[in-house]
Amino acid sequence: MNHPFFYISEYDASKRKILLDEENSKHVVQVLRMKTGDRLNLTDGKGNLLTAAIVGDHKKHCEVRIEEARHKEQGSRKISIAISLLKNANRLEWFLEKATEIGINEIIPLICKRTERQKFREDRMNNILVSAMLQSQQCWLPVLHKPIDYELIFRQEEIMHASQKFIAHCIEDKKRNLADLVNETLASQIILIGPEGDFTDEEVQLAIHNHFDAVSLGETRLRAETAGVVAATILRIT
Repeated sequence: MNHPFFYISEYDASKRKILLDEENSKHVVQVLRMKTGDRLNLTDGKGNLLTAAIVGDHKKHCEVRIEEARHKEQGSRKISIAISLLKNANRLEWFLEKATEIGINEIIPLICKRTERQKFREDRMNNILVSAMLQSQQCWLPVLHKPIDYELIFRQEEIMHASQKFIAHCIEDKKRNLADLVNETLASQIILIGPEGDFTDEEVQLAIHNHFDAVSLGETRLRAETAGVVAATILRIT
């Protein structure tokens, strides 16, 4: 039987008991109606998976005792997606949810020339990542960066040292299929996904000048958030 999954922001391996916060306590005791002795899983989003038993079923400060602690290693490849903020925030939220379920390691919101919406609700976006991580029963929470201007992405040392770098765009130009280029033996990949109006010619050329490969995600024209999910899937399963 699978135990329900919950997120804790911090984990101290020296402590055998954990007091859950009020939100988790309410969900455990009032929503799921769990009692003393029932078991659940906890993760801090950093690879730690804890199996715990309830020792105090209070609806505001439920206490659990750790019975087993395991550390799950992250995959050998780091996959990052830098995607423009979208005019419809719900579409970006959908992408964040699906990218987390797929197992993307890092998400970098971009502000491009044609980005129409620049408001970013960081707390809400992080909550979406946590919910998707728990729903898919994973122990690693993707790193969500603060929005960054497109031109600055090429000054980020960690990004520029990625093993493979791609930019997906819709401009009629010489491009190769992403699936044909991904090398699963390399340590890291990053792909750039533009806004609803796509990257400008200048933005594409700037990426190519910085050794990003221009790629296609298929024969159909995709919404930005769909392109992000397709790219995530190709990079993760290839």
